[in-house]
Amino acid sequence: MGGKEGNRCMYPTRLDTYGCGCEHDCKYCYAKGLLEFRKLWDADNPRVASIDKIEKAIQKLPPGFIVRMGGMTDCFQPSELRCNITLETIKLLNKYGIGYLIVTKSPIISYPTYTDIMNRELAHIQISVTCLDHNLSKRYERAHPPDQRIMAIMELQDKGFDTAIRLSPLLEEYIDFDKLNSMNIQKCIVEFLRLNSWIKEWFSMIDSSSYTLRTGNYYHLPLEEKLRIINKIKLKNVSVCDDVPEHYDYWKMNYNPNSLDCCNLRVEQQNKTTLPEILNLTD
Repeated sequence: MGGKEGNRCMYPTRLDTYGCGCEHDCKYCYAKGLLEFRKLWDADNPRVASIDKIEKAIQKLPPGFIVRMGGMTDCFQPSELRCNITLETIKLLNKYGIGYLIVTKSPIISYPTYTDIMNRELAHIQISVTCLDHNLSKRYERAHPPDQRIMAIMELQDKGFDTAIRLSPLLEEYIDFDKLNSMNIQKCIVEFLRLNSWIKEWFSMIDSSSYTLRTGNYYHLPLEEKLRIINKIKLKNVSVCDDVPEHYDYWKMNYNPNSLDCCNLRVEQQNKTTLPEILNLTD
């Protein structure tokens, strides 16, 4: 696997059912930051992947492998209700025995159309929440209201799916920690905000003065700030995904319940096969 992410992430192989745009159009989105300046981002008209290309790519994966869906664009954005490409992809992953780690900001994944066909042994679900106040969240993202996403987490947990809330990014000033901690959420993944010049401009409503650590092309919070914030979270089974190499090592050695896997999936077999990080399916 090429690229820096592959050196740390257990699941760097992304299978995106939509591309070059996302209807959620979050102001903090790093994918938008990578594509906007190249004129490749169209939030209102994301490209839809070819199901034939998807099946050819899946056929190359070994049984037991896990792909990450929703890495660059949400695989359950509103277009899915019309296009059903994610639905058909899940059917193919089931057919070939390939695991899928789905990251989404949408409650659509909890609809019976999907829960009826998802395989509990293959499916791993992370639903992203940045704020518990819809009036605030809609100022910087066009996703479904947070309360709908929380309800989806609870429903999926109750149905026996490996499900986590993903605080991505975790924004201290936007989270009601007392309310969050009162919820019966069994698993939590944390990812802190990273800023570049594009995201700073789009997400100007946030105070970026504390983001003083520069790594690569992004600015990050110092580790001591991250530790201070994460201590406010009292949920069960909290794990941190971090893009800063030194911070990643700290969480791995001192905090995460599974030192080999910051996503903390409920699996015994881990990905060990070298494969491309991105399966290009929307070209």
